[in-house]
Amino acid sequence: MKFFPSGAAASAFLATGLCVLPGISLSCFAQSGQTTPAPVPQTTAPSTPQPTAPSGPASTGPASTGTVIFSRSTDENGKTTTVAPGANPSASQTTGTPTATDAERLAVAFTALDLDVHLQTAAQQIAVRALVSIRNDGKAPLTRIPLQISSSLQWEQIRIAGRTIPFTVATLNSDTDHTGQLHEASVSLPTPLAPGAALQLDVAYSGSVEPTAKRLVSLGTPEDVARHSDWDEISPSFTGLRGFGNVVWYPVASIPVFLGDGSRLFDEIGRHKLALSHAHFRLRLTAEFPHGQPPTVALINGLPAPLTVNESQVPDPDLAGIATASIDTPSIGFLAPSLFLAVRTPHPGPNLTAFTVPDNDISMQSWLDEAAGVTPFLQSWLGHQPRTQLNLLDLPDPSDAPFETGALLATSLHTGPADPLDTALVHAFTHAYTLSASNPAPAWFNEGLATFVESLWVEKQHGRERALEMLENDRSALALLEPSSPGDSAGTPLPVAIAPVYYRTKAAYVFWMLRDLTSDEALSRALSAWVAEPPSQSTVASLPSLLKQAGVNRDLAWFFADWIDTDKGLPDLTIENVFPNAAQAGSYLVAVNVINTGYAAADVPLTVRTAKNFVTETIFVPAHGRAVKRLVVLGPPTQVQLNDGTVPEIQASVHVSNIAPPATDQPSSTQSAPANSSSSTTEPPPQ
Repeated sequence: MKFFPSGAAASAFLATGLCVLPGISLSCFAQSGQTTPAPVPQTTAPSTPQPTAPSGPASTGPASTGTVIFSRSTDENGKTTTVAPGANPSASQTTGTPTATDAERLAVAFTALDLDVHLQTAAQQIAVRALVSIRNDGKAPLTRIPLQISSSLQWEQIRIAGRTIPFTVATLNSDTDHTGQLHEASVSLPTPLAPGAALQLDVAYSGSVEPTAKRLVSLGTPEDVARHSDWDEISPSFTGLRGFGNVVWYPVASIPVFLGDGSRLFDEIGRHKLALSHAHFRLRLTAEFPHGQPPTVALINGLPAPLTVNESQVPDPDLAGIATASIDTPSIGFLAPSLFLAVRTPHPGPNLTAFTVPDNDISMQSWLDEAAGVTPFLQSWLGHQPRTQLNLLDLPDPSDAPFETGALLATSLHTGPADPLDTALVHAFTHAYTLSASNPAPAWFNEGLATFVESLWVEKQHGRERALEMLENDRSALALLEPSSPGDSAGTPLPVAIAPVYYRTKAAYVFWMLRDLTSDEALSRALSAWVAEPPSQSTVASLPSLLKQAGVNRDLAWFFADWIDTDKGLPDLTIENVFPNAAQAGSYLVAVNVINTGYAAADVPLTVRTAKNFVTETIFVPAHGRAVKRLVVLGPPTQVQLNDGTVPEIQASVHVSNIAPPATDQPSSTQSAPANSSSSTTEPPPQ
């Protein structure tokens, strides 16, 4: 058996407040600030006294007065033995078929996660003791609680109020984990948990996290591509645990979903993030690392956590060093909890810190230069200072797929073309501007604003047409998901959106429409004022009042009602008629009739072109209504265009009618429009 070392290394363990035992020993829960256990149903049996630790080899250093969570040891043959205090060998049994239902999984709402995480980076091992606070959000009492972790991890013990609870474990096929499977514990409750009632479970589990591309390879993805997509692992130089959707390293309750089954996997990831967004999150990390390889950065949920490193001065490769870090946030926000621990070199920059591998230390300057280059643009739209700094984390392999969460962008920081670098930085920096641990913004505001500002940068660099093409690429997917009418489906209001096509694509359109309904100056002033507010006070609901303070006098209640607060689908616009009439001095009065067969009102640009000039004004078309707009142009009109792509529609978002020059003594008529645009018929106006 391998025990903790004596001397300086043992003192390091004790300095961190750990209960020192042979094998892996997590930090004791006899700490100040411990989360208060939630009430247990009254009929639950009274808690039993905490058993003492099992006998074993004496630990080094002074005896601890804390409570032992569990201990683990590995013999010379590699066999691991785990001992949990008071563990009942019959409390857990493995079954072949999952017993929980989807209704039970959906009913479990997590209100708090309090995690003690211990890593053995050289062995790629993780051991966790967690206090999990849940609430029954279902309509029926729960007689069992389904809890899931990665299939590479093993459930060891589950307790309620100090009492070991029996549970069964089954393997559940689901692509929310990189192994393609989850280990689901079905916890039998002493008393049913009523709807709305709360409960706290004390759970322990452990196992290994190694790179695996199993789920992607099974779909036919080339192994090299799959390996660079599913790169989560625990190792001395880099530990990356991206959370639900990549590796399930903390307890969850989810319905099984699979890659290749439409958007169900991504919807379930979004549902998980939304359900967890207001949960209290606390984590205490203890990591053992090989001698001479101390980690230099810890990032938890995208935020830096200060590291305390204790390492023996004796150059013995068998003596492990200890690094600790912790974080405590009142809410997680719309993200999956993540944990990164790595050996990297920090490079401070304008409102950011980049952590690189040695090979990219030189190329880091290009990233810092690009960050400095995009800063004035970001300040013009969002204000002088982001709420938090942006963190750039260098991934181990240049081919690894980038990952973004909160104010963290994990990607390879090698030198590349400037255009992709600055576009990525603009998007990531916007998240740093909106981040708030005390009062997180909803997903549609956070992701939609980042996509909007990114498209503004594309417009600045490459023109408006390129920016609108960026939006149009995802419009068809949005149109497919939107309800054909409010009566057919309640749709997905943006505040509760879980699908990227809503909280990213539709939300970006919303900001584009707000821009056109107001002005660049007014919208930027409102957004800057929102960022400048104390994060604990700023809410998205204040946006209408901030727009008024920025000088917008137009009533936008219809817009927030149709496009944000409810989901009425998309408008469906058509140019019904165009009536050009010669006026005086070579000018023409052009009347354009527009129909909206959709259930959402729209305010869209309308342009009339001549051979030499054009005139653009906006036209408001109510839901299931029609409107007429009259524009005066100099010279015979040649073309009418309705919408320019800034307002998403069910069909194409640009409608063009070409107007043929009138023949002598004959009424004018329109030529056929492009196949992907609306057509209209030109007739003489009624007399």
